[in-house]
Amino acid sequence: MILFPAIDLKNGQCVRLEQGDMTRATVFNLDPAAQAKSFADQGFEYLHVVDLDGAFAGKPVNAQAVEAMLAAVKMPVQLGGGIRDLKTVEAWLAKGVTRVIIGTAAVRDPELVKTAAKSFPGRVAVGLDARDGKVAVEGWAETSEVTALDIACRFEDAGVAAIIFTDIARDGLLKGLNLDATIALAEQISIPVIASGGLASIDDVTAMLSPRARKLEGAIAGRALYDGRLDPAKALDLIRRARAA
Repeated sequence: MILFPAIDLKNGQCVRLEQGDMTRATVFNLDPAAQAKSFADQGFEYLHVVDLDGAFAGKPVNAQAVEAMLAAVKMPVQLGGGIRDLKTVEAWLAKGVTRVIIGTAAVRDPELVKTAAKSFPGRVAVGLDARDGKVAVEGWAETSEVTALDIACRFEDAGVAAIIFTDIARDGLLKGLNLDATIALAEQISIPVIASGGLASIDDVTAMLSPRARKLEGAIAGRALYDGRLDPAKALDLIRRARAA
């Protein structure tokens, strides 16, 4: 189980949104590279980054901040937001991003995902963000008519490295992960699934380590880390002990 600390970028700053609403943003750090280094120093092993402005614009917007983070830390980085064509995928991977996350384009242009995953094995993930079971696109501004499972099944044999499943209703609200929906998705596909949205405390980490969640690759932690509700040392120790056992 991997615990991914999240850095969401808006106007070059590290923020957290509530339910994906850009008007409900809290700035947590003016220096994303310093935040990335802090997470590395705390012992995290994989960083999750989203270019929020890019998700709305359909192209990278916070590239300078991302590049500064890549220069500041050695740990792998997965990046989403505004990745809508193969050229952008190639550019980010060439700059040192370990894994790109394709969201909107996975709904609108599934062939892009298949081509990218085939071209870059193990380095392409799909971000599925659901509102009432239906996948939202364009930075969550629009809701499609397809379910997360519908989309995930399209990529079963495409070589996608992971599905990042976010429950929008819980995102940034510290209500706890929607493990029931996430596990239900994971049990119906062979692609590893990462839980996202609402992680609130050490209880969520404990639940992720339970036998019923064994198919999940990990979880993303955001606001709970920033406001101190989740102690990084305790969470990472719990995960280390579970791995050892």
